[in-house]
Amino acid sequence: MSIDAGRLKHLEMIQQVISRMANNSFLVKGWSVTLLSVILAIAVKNELHALAWVAFIPCIMFWTLDGYFLRQERLFRKLWDRYREEPQETPTNFSMNTSVVDAEVDSWLKVSFSKTLFIFHGVLFVLLLLIAITS
Repeated sequence: MSIDAGRLKHLEMIQQVISRMANNSFLVKGWSVTLLSVILAIAVKNELHALAWVAFIPCIMFWTLDGYFLRQERLFRKLWDRYREEPQETPTNFSMNTSVVDAEVDSWLKVSFSKTLFIFHGVLFVLLLLIAITS
């Protein structure tokens, strides 16, 4: 049994999208910590304690964006699995449409509150809350 060259290329394309989504998620986490640190440093330095409350906006936005990227990554992983399980010698249509696996992946909201995202962004949110309340 030999794998169709087009099918192999298709699986590689999907894998590249999965890698980009994982990288985007990593970058979002880095920007989240950086931006929140800068906002809090400015708030403390200039004694603008109300600015700590403003930090909730990017915190929630980054959490939302990270949830989006994680859901997209999961969708493309399901799509990769689907094409991997098909007969390998048959040609592929190079579809990148994830709607065929949409029902197999949790909703964006559920993904946003998955363990990994909840631990990372939830801790940042709680820290911001404590800083804002005590300021």
